[in-house]
Formats: sequence, structure tokens, C-alpha cells
Amino acid sequence: MNETTLEPSGARIATTYAVLAAIAIVVNIGAQDAFLQVYDGDYAALLSVAVGTAVGLVVKYVLDKRYIFDFQADNAAHDARTFVLYTVMGLATTAIFWAFEFGFDYVFGTLAMRYLGGVLGLTLGYYTKYQLDKRYVFRRADTESSELPLRMGEGQ
Repeated sequence: MNETTLEPSGARIATTYAVLAAIAIVVNIGAQDAFLQVYDGDYAALLSVAVGTAVGLVVKYVLDKRYIFDFQADNAAHDARTFVLYTVMGLATTAIFWAFEFGFDYVFGTLAMRYLGGVLGLTLGYYTKYQLDKRYVFRRADTESSELPLRMGEGQ
């Protein structure tokens, strides 16, 4: 990196990412709770988690794309391909999130503890997701690996 280029520090990226992750977590849990307010039938917990995951995914993609990776797609097809790759990278991290949320629900049996498990799973999942997205999703074709964005927590 040359000295005239202003790159955000690892601490700044980590702070911004944490704030955006917190927003996405609130959106995810909020969407789950809103779903449960209108539906209390068969598979309500599973369906609410799926709705929260879908809403949180879209919100997190838009926020990450703009505020973390400063990514601009070339066109709608490029943006769609990027979103699909972003979603694929999220499958493993979604498994982490769901394991925590459903695990807490099974062990403790209360909605509050289920949501706490969800928050913990989302936190761990988002950290893992950042690492995957930085390496595979928002990587520019002309960027060498040494020029990839800093890891969360690394200084310059």
C-alpha cells in the first residue's frame, strides 16, 4: 500500500463490521419475533428462524457490500452472482447460527434463551462469514492476495 492511499485500519473495519452485524442481528431476531406474532401454528419456530435468516441475509449483504467492502457490481447480473456466492458462503455460518439457536431452545426451552443462542450463533457466524467474504466473495479480480482487506483486528 502506498502512503497516499487511505485504507481503513483493521480496528476500524472490525468496529464497523460489529455495528453492522449488530444491526443485522436485531433485524434477524426482530423478523423472527414479528413472524411469531402472526403465526403460531405447526413448525412456528423453524419457520420464524428461516424468515429471520432470509431477512437478515439481505440486510447484511447490502450493508457489507457498501460499508465493509466498498463493492460496486458492474451490473445487475454481476450483483446477482455476487449475492449467490455471498449466500453460499453463508451456508456454513447459518449452520453455526441455527445450531446455537435450536440448541439453546432444546436445552433451556424458553424463547428468551432461544434468542440468546441465536445472538451467540450469529456473532460467531458473522466473524467466520467476514473471513470467507473477504477471501472469496468481494475479492476484486485484479487484487493480489497481499492487497486484500485487512483481517478484523489487524492494524496497519
